[in-house]
Amino acid sequence: MVQLYNLHPFGSQRVVPCKQEPARFCCGRDVLFVASAAASCRVEVFAVRDQGRCEPLGSFATLGPVLRMAHSHAGDYLVTIEEKSKATFLRAYMNWRCMSAGSSRVCVRMVGHKMEESYSETLKEQMSIVEMPLSDPPLCISCCPVNGDLLVGCKNKLVMFCLKYLVINQNLTVLDFERSLILHIDNLIPAEVAFCARHIAVTTELDVLILKLELVQQSADRTEQCAHRVSTLETPVSGDEGPSTHTLPLEVDKFIVCQKPVELLGEESKLCEIPITLESTELPTEDTKCFQVRYLLFRRFTPDQSPFGFCEETKLHSVQLLPVYQTGSSVTAHEETENKRELLSLFCFFSLPHVGYLYSVGKLVELISTYQYSEKSEQAVLTPQFLHVITSENLQCFTVRCSAAAARDEDPYIDTTVKACPPVALDVCTLRMQLFIGPRAICHFKNHIILLTKADTEDITERRKPARRMLSRKADSIKSRTNSESEPGWNLYIINTVSTIQLYREMVEYSKTYENVKTESCIHLLSEAHLLVRAAIMDPSFLKSDEKEELLRAFRESCAFLGDCYSRFDTKDYHLALPYYRMSGLSMAEVLERLVSEGDEIQKYERGFIFYLTHSLNEDFKEELSKESANRVLQIFYLADPLQLPHILCSPCMRNVCPSTAVKYLQKVEKIMPSVVLTLTKAFMALKMGDLAMYEHEMDSYKEMLCSNSENTIPQLLVDFWEALLVVCSQEEILKELLLRVTSQYVWRISNKQIPETKPLKTAEDLINSCNHFGLISPWVTSIMSVGSPSDKDYCEDISKLQSLLCSQSINIASVLPVLEPLREAGNVGLTIHVLCNTRLGKYEEAIDELLKTCPDAAVLYAQHELKDDSRALWWNKLLPELCKRTRLNGNDCPVLISSLKETLSVVAMELELRDFLSLLPEDGTAAFFLPHLLHCSQRKLLI
Repeated sequence: MVQLYNLHPFGSQRVVPCKQEPARFCCGRDVLFVASAAASCRVEVFAVRDQGRCEPLGSFATLGPVLRMAHSHAGDYLVTIEEKSKATFLRAYMNWRCMSAGSSRVCVRMVGHKMEESYSETLKEQMSIVEMPLSDPPLCISCCPVNGDLLVGCKNKLVMFCLKYLVINQNLTVLDFERSLILHIDNLIPAEVAFCARHIAVTTELDVLILKLELVQQSADRTEQCAHRVSTLETPVSGDEGPSTHTLPLEVDKFIVCQKPVELLGEESKLCEIPITLESTELPTEDTKCFQVRYLLFRRFTPDQSPFGFCEETKLHSVQLLPVYQTGSSVTAHEETENKRELLSLFCFFSLPHVGYLYSVGKLVELISTYQYSEKSEQAVLTPQFLHVITSENLQCFTVRCSAAAARDEDPYIDTTVKACPPVALDVCTLRMQLFIGPRAICHFKNHIILLTKADTEDITERRKPARRMLSRKADSIKSRTNSESEPGWNLYIINTVSTIQLYREMVEYSKTYENVKTESCIHLLSEAHLLVRAAIMDPSFLKSDEKEELLRAFRESCAFLGDCYSRFDTKDYHLALPYYRMSGLSMAEVLERLVSEGDEIQKYERGFIFYLTHSLNEDFKEELSKESANRVLQIFYLADPLQLPHILCSPCMRNVCPSTAVKYLQKVEKIMPSVVLTLTKAFMALKMGDLAMYEHEMDSYKEMLCSNSENTIPQLLVDFWEALLVVCSQEEILKELLLRVTSQYVWRISNKQIPETKPLKTAEDLINSCNHFGLISPWVTSIMSVGSPSDKDYCEDISKLQSLLCSQSINIASVLPVLEPLREAGNVGLTIHVLCNTRLGKYEEAIDELLKTCPDAAVLYAQHELKDDSRALWWNKLLPELCKRTRLNGNDCPVLISSLKETLSVVAMELELRDFLSLLPEDGTAAFFLPHLLHCSQRKLLI
């Protein structure tokens, strides 16, 4: 679903002063290249200044009319497909900037031609044109933004040229290409290609295929073998098997048969039945790279249908790969940086006439957004912040989700209580539909959109009529109307997009119109504003931007606005108030000022606000609220969640609360739900007031409540106190005593199935995060507990705390063994406790025996986590022999043992020499079972 708003992302516009009508154009760094449509066969070059001002830099002649053109940021070269005498040529223009210095000298050379020392110095002052001959006519081109490599699409193949930097001498480096790889793809006529970081996207009229070239490790003396092996990974369909299944459309007698639409993602995309053969064309050297193909995505569409037949204009267009990089701690997108760039995320966009698709194709292949257009689209261009689409009468601007997906790839704390980001699945929106007469082509760079329009009255009238016709029998007979020779005019515009800050401010103002009417729309617009600013901060130019500080302020402000929404509105995502407020940098006092009306005791407080306050009071101990703010918090919790009052008053943040006000609220709560904690809190407040009589009265009540409980019961408040002391205490003797006490209490509750009388202040996760005496619970423990008894879930916090203690290095296992004895027969809980103790005592073999006997599916996971360093040999000295023995006894009746044995064999095959590995295998073992692991072990040694 696409939301529609009427914002103003487009600013001023200027006309590019072209001398001839443009046929093709593209952008590069700070310049605009325009290839003329007239017979002059020239490319004009314009420098693009501030506010879109264009200054002519010069022009140069081409061999013939330019059919395709692209600029590479890396290497700063222009590549074209040109036509002359019904033949097409592939040419690259190097060092074209020398024209602006007044030089008119041109050198034409063949690709790979060796530079002669006699004229190499003149290369500094002249433009070089590199001719790249091909056996088949070039159809489409794409330059890799990472390293400047070139991909050329031809019939039934894709050809890759590597950009080379040839050092002639210390003062001169010349650019050249080397044809390095050919991808043979049967029955493929590429319409467009995109190339980025060894990822390839290729489209035909109705098919999309995305691939990745993966490096294969090999030694220098095995280069030819590896090249042969990789080239035959995908076997082409032989001629006698009939036509390929991906040929569209198939003609049968007087009908055109169109296959069903298909979408295959990730590993499933191998099933697309498009065979690919790799042919390495570079000379074998020690540095020769050997590739194999990994399929990432295949999608097939069918022509649009109507009651009158098929629409012949259903064709894919505008395929594009958009990279997002990470350099050090800074994430950058779309631009070259001085440092070596590491690919963080990659996105692919392609479009049909009425709908566009945006996929993530980096770490995970998935559809992110679908764009529905209001009318037939002509072309589209994707940027890190927007998707710009031209139709017959409009320039449309859509929002994108690239920054939301990249943020999650970069930061593991996104979607936690620490940080948040609007979801990738958030509905996209149309920010603007700007009227233009006859848009024909579009491109984008920096904050400029280049738009070609052709005004033709006859064309516009025809476009408003139904464009569908009956599909003719032959596809070749379907031809679009040629343009009239007498077109009245054309314009090439540079449209400036407004600054991020200006559009962000407009979005925030616009959102206010929905605050009290449509809360979802308000959150949606503020989320769009947040993502807009986030994308700008992820851009490489951010660090050098004049708006850096203003963008950071806007980012924090947008987080505060979203925190307000999730606090004020009753939404299912109320918990997001906490991370957004944390990211905003606002203090609790500042948040209270934003949300709480002065003196309003009947105000309703939503779940998000209470969630934020509860977590902040329990975790943010550095902030000390003023008396007024603390009293306001007291009032809020009395109205929203009165049972939390005793816990809230124990927070260090509430140190300045008025004790008499606190006692007044506590007394009201006591009438509803008396408790030990509430009584002790009242006694504490009495001490703060200096009222000893009240203190003694409350303590007497406390003692009476304790005596009424079982004599073995220790109040939860005391356990909370011990746990709090563990966080801050550093004296070894006291630590030992505290650890023994909390361990005893956890064991007593678990064995007696005793639930705490009040909710504990800290969960197991809280203690793991705040106290180093509570360790991370091992994955194998979690695995065992996942299949535990349902009754264990009632005491899961005490169980997790006990397991966490035993996973740390603080507690003395030998001293607590008697305390743990009651849990020996306590099912999976007892199993984890016993194995943890054996592990801490170094009794790994006993631990393995016990797991294999009771829970064999956790044995390998245990070994992966625990058998390290000195104990690693137990993989093959203990675990492997035991699994072989037990598998032999049980046969095929225990698939868990067979699976564990296979995993163990895989690990051991990576660790041992082939001879040692072979000696461990049982003599009566089935050869077919062990052979793959033997091959793996031998191949590993060959690859080293």
